[in-house]
Amino acid sequence: MEKPYIVGITGGSASGKTFFLKSLLGAFTPEEICLVSQDNYYRPREMQPKDENGVYNFDTPHSIDFDQYAQDIESLKEGKTVLRQEYTFNNPDAQPAMLEFKPAPVVVVEGIFVFYFPELTKHLDLKVFIEAEEHIKLKRRIIRDRDERGYDLEDVLYRYERHVAPTYNKYIKPFKGDADIVIPNNHGFRQALDVLIAFLKTKVK
Repeated sequence: MEKPYIVGITGGSASGKTFFLKSLLGAFTPEEICLVSQDNYYRPREMQPKDENGVYNFDTPHSIDFDQYAQDIESLKEGKTVLRQEYTFNNPDAQPAMLEFKPAPVVVVEGIFVFYFPELTKHLDLKVFIEAEEHIKLKRRIIRDRDERGYDLEDVLYRYERHVAPTYNKYIKPFKGDADIVIPNNHGFRQALDVLIAFLKTKVK
């Protein structure tokens, strides 16, 4: 098979990447597109860095096994199927699934650090940066971490102030200038999504 067209999608935490990706994937069949998310490449909890107060910081590049991430993208480029255990964000009630990533004409590489790690970015044919205003991202993060991860408000605000915001300014925002497409997502992204879908359709014919 021909080598896949690889799209990197990044943006700050709670910028709306998950909903954008869901909408993007909905326009294609599983045979046409494959999503490989950074979320499934977190290192084990005991290997995560801690801040000055002893709180685990999952919002640094050191939290991610980028070597394995890049290796799996390379395998997909070579036409190989990749198996990876789902990461469940240390939720003891969640049973991790075994994920199967199959080669496809379009491969989407998604995560807050996918523009940061050179061994990963060298594979990207198109770079998409999704952004949103800070107060909107904070609101989304509070709702998500409460509903999906069981964090209380104090914990969410602590992590946002000490981990999330500094990480965005240091490891994510500086690479916005490397993007081929920047999509504002304060109130919606439909037109930009339609343009991207139309372009990627040309890669699956």
